[in-house]
Amino acid sequence: MTIQIHGLKSFTYCETMGLSKCFKALADLGDKAEPIDYDFAIGFNENSGNVYISLEEGIDICSMLGRDVEFLVTNQENGEELFFDTYSEALDQVMTNYHNEVTQ
Repeated sequence: MTIQIHGLKSFTYCETMGLSKCFKALADLGDKAEPIDYDFAIGFNENSGNVYISLEEGIDICSMLGRDVEFLVTNQENGEELFFDTYSEALDQVMTNYHNEVTQ
C-alpha cells in the first residue's frame, strides 16, 4: 500500500504536528478502527485547516494547527459536522445517524 497525503503541498510545523497526533490517535485505537484504503484517506482540508485520517466507520481523526485531535462525524443527509473528544462518542453518533437513516 502506498500512503499519499492529499491536499498538503508542503510540510509546515502545524500540519506535521497535527498529522503526528492523528497517527498517534489511530495507533491508540488499535483494532477498534480501520483506516480507509483510498487516495484521499489522509490529507489536509484547505477550507477547514484540518489534517485528517479517514476511518472506515465514517469518522475522521483530525487536528487543526497541531492542536489535540478531534473525531469528526459528518451527517451524510444534511452535511452537518459534529466534533467529539473521543472515538467512542463519535462512534455513538455514527450509530445514531445510521439508525435515523434506517427509520426514516
